[in-house]
Amino acid sequence: MTDWTMTRRSALTAMAATIAVPAAAKRSVRLIAGTYAREGGKGLYPIAYDPDRDRWQVEAPIPGIDDASFGVGGGPGGAYYLVREQTQGKISAYAPGWAKRGTAPTKGADPCYIALDRASGCHAVANYSSGGVAFHRLDPRTGVPGDPVLFDHVGKGPNTARQEGPHAHWVGFSPDRRWLHSIDLGTDTLYAYRFDPTARTLARPVVAWHADPGAGPRHLVHHPRLPRAYVVCELSNTLVTLDAGVDGRFVTRSRLSTLPASYRGASQAAHIAIDPTGRRLYVSNRGQNGIAVFALDAAGVPTLLQHIASGGDWPRFFLLLDDARRMVVANERSATLAIFAIGPDGKLSATGQQLAVPGAVFLGRL
Repeated sequence: MTDWTMTRRSALTAMAATIAVPAAAKRSVRLIAGTYAREGGKGLYPIAYDPDRDRWQVEAPIPGIDDASFGVGGGPGGAYYLVREQTQGKISAYAPGWAKRGTAPTKGADPCYIALDRASGCHAVANYSSGGVAFHRLDPRTGVPGDPVLFDHVGKGPNTARQEGPHAHWVGFSPDRRWLHSIDLGTDTLYAYRFDPTARTLARPVVAWHADPGAGPRHLVHHPRLPRAYVVCELSNTLVTLDAGVDGRFVTRSRLSTLPASYRGASQAAHIAIDPTGRRLYVSNRGQNGIAVFALDAAGVPTLLQHIASGGDWPRFFLLLDDARRMVVANERSATLAIFAIGPDGKLSATGQQLAVPGAVFLGRL
């Protein structure tokens, strides 16, 4: 168990951040960290944060929940879903308290992302290694997923080491709930599936956007107010701004590097997130080991605001805690979580707080 309390420097940082936070936001925060067993993870790690004392505590891991590389909550009956990233991919539904309600196959290898449409009780899973999307209807009482319908991607890209075949890396429902989109790193393609939330059905995919050959698109986020979307490309280390159409397709608006101009080493862009106001966007870079911060103008166009070290090695994932004015970065290879304060301008500052979580690859809020 790790219990981290404030140094003088982190106390001053916390005091500055508190000024910008409404009193209602000062409440206990509960997180989970999913880990890889091959990198020393012992299961799913609960984490507690007390904003009043700026204290973080990693609790004893929950055994038996291995290789949980992504999760999402809010399913029927309060179900929380975690994928098991292994050759025989599985997704499990858990009750509050982490009693397992049921498990379903994803009919693919190494599932790595989940999208949930709460109103209809459906979710989709990206199978990375086999390159496809599994679509499940959920039991309306327990939230347990039924047998999935599988949609396989086909094709490859010019990077023979990473794009020898399809590799689905992200799925997400559109804000209007008319489409499910999936990103395939292996084929440099973003696909659109027509979604019927009433019938709870998904149509065969069509190509919605092509990335530059060899770019390796990884994750996407939607702007909270504008018809814009942003894709982080892992292999080219680029942030691509897209115009979103009502037909589910996208058009490229701009491209920016996620790396500092002076950086010359190898790196792989990883995660992307946008703040709830649509004013700031964040990207992590593995290898360069930093977080890139972008300002978004009134039209949603990004400009670089900051590069800051991630506080460890290989920042695969991070979580924005906007109400607490904190970012938590999962540095996979250094077995640590690094805590950053989010300033009023969206810039990050290191607090010096480090939590020991071996093999951390995913963070979720409860």
